[in-house]
This record gives sequence, C-alpha cells and structure tokens, in this order.
Amino acid sequence: MSTTLQARPVPDLVTAVPGPKAREHIAFDHAWTSPSLPRAYPLVPARGSGATIEDIDGNLFLDFAAGIAVNSTGHSHPDVVAAIQAQATELQHMSASDFYLPIYAEAAAELARISPMEDGARVFIGNSGAEAVEAGIKLARHHTGRPNVIAFLGSFHGRTMGAVSLTASKAKYHAGFGPMLPGVYHVPYGSGGLDEIEDRIFTRLMPADEFAAVIVEPIQGEGGYLVPDDDFLPRLRDLCDRRGILLIADEVQSGAGRTGKMWAIEHWDIEPDILLTAKGIGSGMPVGAMIARSDVMTWGPGAHGSTYGGNPVSLAAMLATIRLLEGGLVANAAVRGHQLMAALSPLADHFPTLVREVRGKGLMIGIEFESAQAAHTVQLQAFERGLLVLEAGDTAVRMSPPLIISEAEVDTAVRLFTEAVAHVAGHEAEDVEELEAEIRAGLVTEGFGASGR
Repeated sequence: MSTTLQARPVPDLVTAVPGPKAREHIAFDHAWTSPSLPRAYPLVPARGSGATIEDIDGNLFLDFAAGIAVNSTGHSHPDVVAAIQAQATELQHMSASDFYLPIYAEAAAELARISPMEDGARVFIGNSGAEAVEAGIKLARHHTGRPNVIAFLGSFHGRTMGAVSLTASKAKYHAGFGPMLPGVYHVPYGSGGLDEIEDRIFTRLMPADEFAAVIVEPIQGEGGYLVPDDDFLPRLRDLCDRRGILLIADEVQSGAGRTGKMWAIEHWDIEPDILLTAKGIGSGMPVGAMIARSDVMTWGPGAHGSTYGGNPVSLAAMLATIRLLEGGLVANAAVRGHQLMAALSPLADHFPTLVREVRGKGLMIGIEFESAQAAHTVQLQAFERGLLVLEAGDTAVRMSPPLIISEAEVDTAVRLFTEAVAHVAGHEAEDVEELEAEIRAGLVTEGFGASGR
C-alpha cells in the first residue's frame, strides 16, 4: 500500500459520496461512453492498493468486490506490478498466433500444471472470459463433430454472440440480439436439471449423441453465487461420460483460488474435459484461457487464434499471480472465507424478514435478500459507508474481496455490511426513495447486476 493510503483508516470518506469531482466526471462519462454499460453505483476510482480504492475526491473504500472478482491479488500488488514493468521493457506484443512467443508457452505450461486434468492438458490463451467460452464451444464442436450444447438457467458465460447464447441469468441480455446461436438448450441448475436433460431433452427434443458439451459454472456467479447440491456435479460428470459428451467447467469467476481451492470444481473431486479461466488469474490484466485435456485438443493450425491473445505483459502478470496464489493466497481465501461466513450467517436470524440466506465457499459469498429492491438498497447503503459490494442474481449481494484480505478487514466489512442491512431494515421506505433518486439521476442502473466479460 502506498505511504499516503497507509496513513489513513479504511474506509475514510472525506466528502459525501459521490463527491463533487465524481459527479462532474459522471456527467462527462454520460456524454461519451456507450449507454450499454450498466453502473452499479457512482464510484469513480482513481487508484487502488491492496483492498483499498481511492476515488477522485480522495475518499477511501474497502473493496469487497475486487473489480467483479478480478483483483485476486489486490490492487497493484508489488509482485504483479514488478512483473508487468519488467516485461513491458522487453517485449509488449508479438502475436502468438503467428510466432513462437516464449512466454506464451511458459504460461500455457503453468496453466496445464495447475489444472485439475491429471492426464495432461493443452491451452489456448485469449484476452477475456467470453473469449475463453467461445474457444470452448468451438473446440467441443470440432472435437465431437456434434452441434448442440446444454447450459443452465441462471448461468452467465459472457456477452459475445456465442457466450450470450449460453447465458441465461437475465432475459435482458438477449433482448434485441436474436436469433441466438442455434443448438443451445437450457435446464435448471442443480440435480433437478439433470433429470430434465434425460427425461425431456434426450427423450423429447434431441438425442444425446447430437450434443457436443454441457457447460457449467461449478458455483454460479451472476446467477447469485449459488452453490449446487453435492450430488449435482458428480452426477453431471457421470451423465457426460455415459453419453460421450464433453464437460466444460466455466471457472471464470469461481476459479483462481477464490473458493479456497485453485478451482471450485475441486470441491467435488471432479475433472472436467475443458476448463475456462479469466478474471482473477491475471490480477486485473486482460487474459483468459481455455484449458483442455490433451486428447480433446485435436484441432489443427488455423482452427482458432487471436491477435492479442497471450499478450506478453498480461502473461507476466498471470505468472506472478499464479506464484502468489500458490504461495498462500488460496489458503488465505479458505481461512478468511470461513471467518466471513461465520460472521455473516447470523444476519438471517437477526433480520429474518430481510435476509433469506448466506451461502458460498471461500471468498465467493452470496447474501440472499427478500427482494431485488432490498439487495439494491443494501448495496447502496454499503457504498455510502465506504464498503464496495456488488449485486448478483435477482435478489442477492455478493462479497468477492481480494484474496489478500486480513482478519481485521473482514471484521470491518462485516460491521459495515451489518450496519447497511440494519439501516435498510429500519428505513426501507427512505432507502427506496433514495435509490429511485439515484436511478433518475443516472448514477446507478436499475435491473442489472455487474457481470463483465
């Protein structure tokens, strides 16, 4: 953390939020940026260090959102910064699609090494989670010679055309963009959905041997940080094995140590055929990857590529991130996750008409509220107290802090979040009025959780 930020408590709000500079910038932003960008609340970040964000008015926030679960090593971790600076002085770009870029192969080997595939893997590296999803769809179709894919209701896989066709967390993501990619079937998330695959899809709609893959988030992200029943993933693996269908694990949000294991799917001792990663694997730099079993990576030259995928500077950040994850951050996510769950779980008893459930694994925790309006107002009240959290799903708020957080930072976050919940419980009408005013002023967007990709 910088010396200036170290000298101040966190959070430390020196203006009302948003402050005057933030309001001026938001007006400027509205004049020039795409109106498609949803904004959770009026945060205008200027710099970050560790789990602290400073906005352009000098307000300090405790960040328990981590750039939508991206800043796994915290903001500007010195090891990651040093790796970026060193690589930038040597080579900033050469396309790995056309040339033998050394750091690309090194990064691919590291991703294969930390993957849950025991019998060997090969890797395609891109720029984002959505690109990884697109690569996974293409490889599955190419390898199997089959056209169709099954995904789950509540899932979020990205917003590019193939990825958004798999996404089923909000109907708004599809509105105005049809027709979607053909051959995509959706079923409920969890064991009930597996019965529907067998009884409805394979029996009534399309034979099993027409399906290339099932894509699943081991823990749903934008669906509300939903942890499935323990039978779900083992049964899904068995279904895919029996039917010759590839299992794709979308670990873009749940992977890179967030759940207290390198990959969330490891909580159920399941090995996917293809694994997709991005977000936290690069500590904020644009990088995503598709990791596939070696015997599945059967396409030839020219079947897929990327001009910028595997950018050397991003890969230097990724390699530094992996070292930090294995050096203690995955373990810290497990420990701090237990602390956070234990501290948040009583909210359901203390505010039974407002809080329905607290769930999650590691530092991937969702707090379910009784309504979307309640979740939105709690999120805004947390922001006004200097705590950054984000909605997820229809009625949940997520906590996805950097994996570096300390015991004291967890205690602070729980205190501030509890204050926010208590305020909404006692002042719901006033909070709703404030929220509606923020929406009218264009400072927040109604009806969209943060997602990215």
